[in-house]
Amino acid sequence: KQSGFTIVELLIVIVVIGILAALVITTFTGIQRRARDTERQTDIKAIHSQLEAYYAQNGSYPALAEVNTTTLAGLDGDALTAPNSSTAIDSNAATTAKYRYAPSPGTCTTAAGDCTTYSLDALLEDGNTFSKNSLN
Repeated sequence: KQSGFTIVELLIVIVVIGILAALVITTFTGIQRRARDTERQTDIKAIHSQLEAYYAQNGSYPALAEVNTTTLAGLDGDALTAPNSSTAIDSNAATTAKYRYAPSPGTCTTAAGDCTTYSLDALLEDGNTFSKNSLN
């Protein structure tokens, strides 16, 4: 008489391992998505605070071109780029691949110092939008 596992027992073990693997992968994917959303929110908050500091020093907000080319004091350059993206902050509608910075009025320039307000957005992977607006 030989002892061992039957094919049915092996199939049951394989199915259970498959179910557990699927649960782990699904959970891990959700955790990564939430982590990227948290990073987006942190970046938007950091940009917002640096824009307000810029306003306090200069009396106006920078135009979009200056936000992308000028390093705002104390801001890591990577904060202008959304997770999983190589695109810098933009003025177009926000997607999960980039952040949106829209100074107002739309024709304002840093040289003229006439950027009086702004809107800063990030589209989160859960479908919500995280926004910060100028304090003025």
